[in-house]
Amino acid sequence: MEVFRSYDLIYYSLLSCFLFFFLSSMDVTEASSQCSPVKPTTPLVTFLERLQETAFKTYYGISDIDPKLYVDLSLKFNLSETEEAFKKLPRSENGTVEVKVLERFMGEYMRGAGEDLVEVVPEDYVPEPAGFLPAVESPEVRAWALEVHSLWKNLSREVSDRVRDRPELHTLLPLPNPVMIPGSRFREVYYWDSYWVIRGLLASKMYETAKGIVANLISLIDEYGYVLNGARAYYSNRSQPPLLSSMIYDIFKRTGDKEMVRKSLPALLKEHQFWNSDIHKVTIQDDQACNHTLSRYHAMWDKPRPESSIIDKEFASKLSDASEKQQFYREMASTAESGWDFSTRWMRNSSDLTTSATTSILPVDLNAFILKMELDISSLAKVIGETTISECFVEASQERKKAMDSVLWNAEMGQWVDYWLADNSSSCMEARKLEASNQNQNVFASNFVPLWIELFNSDASVVKKVIESFQSSGLLCSAGIATSLTNSGQQWDFPNGWAPIQHMIVEGLVKSGLKEARLMAEDIAIRWIKTNYAAYKNTNTMHEKYDVEECGKIGGGGEYKPQTGFGWTNGVALAFLEEFGWPKDRKLDC
Repeated sequence: MEVFRSYDLIYYSLLSCFLFFFLSSMDVTEASSQCSPVKPTTPLVTFLERLQETAFKTYYGISDIDPKLYVDLSLKFNLSETEEAFKKLPRSENGTVEVKVLERFMGEYMRGAGEDLVEVVPEDYVPEPAGFLPAVESPEVRAWALEVHSLWKNLSREVSDRVRDRPELHTLLPLPNPVMIPGSRFREVYYWDSYWVIRGLLASKMYETAKGIVANLISLIDEYGYVLNGARAYYSNRSQPPLLSSMIYDIFKRTGDKEMVRKSLPALLKEHQFWNSDIHKVTIQDDQACNHTLSRYHAMWDKPRPESSIIDKEFASKLSDASEKQQFYREMASTAESGWDFSTRWMRNSSDLTTSATTSILPVDLNAFILKMELDISSLAKVIGETTISECFVEASQERKKAMDSVLWNAEMGQWVDYWLADNSSSCMEARKLEASNQNQNVFASNFVPLWIELFNSDASVVKKVIESFQSSGLLCSAGIATSLTNSGQQWDFPNGWAPIQHMIVEGLVKSGLKEARLMAEDIAIRWIKTNYAAYKNTNTMHEKYDVEECGKIGGGGEYKPQTGFGWTNGVALAFLEEFGWPKDRKLDC
């Protein structure tokens, strides 16, 4: 069996190198014409969308509903029987069902959202791990950190046997190992959230739980060819920021588990192929006729997002043309794939969500993540003696860095910026000419994410220029880093700050090795810890996002109510305390 695994690894390595260096350099018009594919949904998801729409009509004017709730329900009986009963419900002329009738139907035929998960205490959880946060000297901060650590018990779940026995009755996917959910309405695993959850688990010495999360994500690659946005059937049409290699790399650094690396490498190679496939890759030709290949977000979907179907349809009602609606739906799903759903970053008109054009943008952070994936694969392959793969991905990383330097770096600003494509990016086209005017010179926190990557943070001259730019950017506020400078009401805009953004920029500054960079990083971390703590003391919970204008203030905006729990916030708080500690004499209050 091990021999066959070895041959599989060689095959994947050769295929990955071939795809990256040959297909990315060929004329794009020679590639597959499937540049705007649509991933089929399941009959269950289609039915639950109809139920969602009926519930919206029924409760309209009575109470707010969360559309996601309805696609998270599972069935007590088979779909055909449930659909037949649903069709027989008495309706008014406009299609509404009386509240008591709908509630009776749901009680008889549906199981509640979240009932297909079972609470479970992680096997490697202990109330106070040995060697936990040794640099935290303040008793008050240590007590709070242990409370945050204890939240892993609250967020830990495993898929119920009902899902494994009758998967067709559930939108939840049957992952093999226990999971960490973000919290509140997010009742399932999410891809990029998992990286910062794992960083927290590593601080909590919960290495086996962290490895189990990685194994779950790899099982999705085995099934679908990529990690899904989340572990639900309705998320199968898109991924999320690709950070699986970072999870594996960080776990390996703590545990030295070479067998985990060996088992993971084929999945990482497959994921790299996905993000360099026809729908994601775009070639830009510079003034010297050199081609540079970069990647974009591009969901395999052109209908309303099932978890937000009624919201997407309401926005699409402003558009008259059917093809415009289809494209809008693809942009919504592609923006969800970015993790930044939603933000003026993706909008041609900052006040109109229907002008979102995510598939027409080469994002700074996505390409930084893929560059890091290439560096991680090279390092991990070297660890297990796969020198061919390692050398291939060193070359791939150098090519992507060169592309980012040429297309995304703005020397005058001292930032990397998103690049907008001038044409309809949903069709396969030959290489586009580089136009400096296509750089989006608006300031977003994502402009500084490449600092997290070794090829950039190891260059002292670049780091100093980026630090100077960041200091004058307006993003750093009293309680952390704002996501943008535009207060649009979207959740990935000002004044919201998010844990992943704080962590990537802080860790990038630290990794540079420059004294002034570390001092800035610690200052940001202190601001973030203080606002987390103040909000926790006021609400007894950790939050998804925070308003960085005021210490202890919870974030808002977007298409759903602010959520609590919260996986990645907990992880970043623990990671910051592990890195910087907290002296006895430092105040914790705002």
